[in-house]
Amino acid sequence: MRALILSSLAFIVGLVAATGCNVEQVLEQLPDGVQTSATSTAQPGDSIRLASFNIQVFGQSKIDKPDVMKVLTQVVKSFDIVAVQELRSKEQDVIPRWLEMINADGSQWASLVGPRLGRTSSTEQYVFLYNTAKIEFIEKSDFTINDPHDLLHREPYVASFRTRVNPGVQPFSFTLINIHTDPDEVDEEMDALGEVYEVVRDANPNEDDVILLGDLNTDYTHLGMLGQVPGIFATVQGTPTNTRKSKSYDNIVFDHRRTTEFAGQAGVLDLMAAFKMTEDQALEISDHLPVWATFSSVEAGGGALASAPAGTTR
Repeated sequence: MRALILSSLAFIVGLVAATGCNVEQVLEQLPDGVQTSATSTAQPGDSIRLASFNIQVFGQSKIDKPDVMKVLTQVVKSFDIVAVQELRSKEQDVIPRWLEMINADGSQWASLVGPRLGRTSSTEQYVFLYNTAKIEFIEKSDFTINDPHDLLHREPYVASFRTRVNPGVQPFSFTLINIHTDPDEVDEEMDALGEVYEVVRDANPNEDDVILLGDLNTDYTHLGMLGQVPGIFATVQGTPTNTRKSKSYDNIVFDHRRTTEFAGQAGVLDLMAAFKMTEDQALEISDHLPVWATFSSVEAGGGALASAPAGTTR
C-alpha cells in the first residue's frame, strides 16, 4: 500500500434471522423517516448500492457464531459494496472465512483489508467487501492516509472502484474513504477529515467522485471542517444509526455537486425490523446499523445536480 501525505496539514457491527432478506423487502418494513423522501431516477439494474457498517468488535467470537454470520452475510449481500469498520482479530482468517460464507452460493465477492491501526493494543482494520460481478477494484489504488503527527486515531483507508457495465457505456468510478473516528477526539478528527477529503479529492484530477463513509461518532450537524468543504452532503440526517436508536453516528458523505450519480435514495437498515429480532438479539450483531446509499452505475459525465434528500446541504 502506498501512503499519502497531507501537505498543508501535518498528517495526511440465540439469534433469529429472516431468510431471503433483501433491501427491497426491508424498505417496506422500515419505520417512517428511515428512507429518504426523494426517489431514484435510475432503473433497476442500472444502479449500485453502497453501504457502511461498523460491526462491533468483529473477530473470532462472531465468526464462530453461525446465526450471527448468517445475518451479517445476508446484510452484505443486500448491497454491492460495503465498507466495514472495527475488524478486531489477531488472526488473519476472519475475512477469508466470511468470504467463503458469502460466496457459498456461487457469488463472486472479494475483499480489501487495511493494516491494523490504533494507538493502543486494541487495534482495528478497515475492510471493503465488494461484488465483483458489479464492482471492479482499480488496481493499486488503495492506500492508508499517512499521519505523522497522530491527528487521527485510525487513519482512513482509501480505495477506488468502478462499476462493471456493458461495452460502450462509461462506468461509474469512485473513491471511498473508510473511517472510524475516535469518540474522545471527534471534534479534532472531524476537522482533520476536512483536509483528508480535499487532499484525496485533489490527488486525482481525473476522479471527481470521492465518498467518505463510516462511523463518524457524530451527526451531520457536527461535521467540523469536513462540513465546510464546498458542496459536502451527508446522506443520513437525523435518523439514528445505532441499534438502540439513540445516536446518529454513521454516515455517507460526498460533494453532491460533483457526484451527480447519487440516485437520491439513502437510509439506515433497521436490523430489528428486517430480521424480526429483539434489541438484545440485534446487539449480538452490532451496536451499529448499516447505512446505505444508491448511485447510478453509469458515469454522469456532467449534468444536472443530483437530487438530495431534504436537509441541510453544505
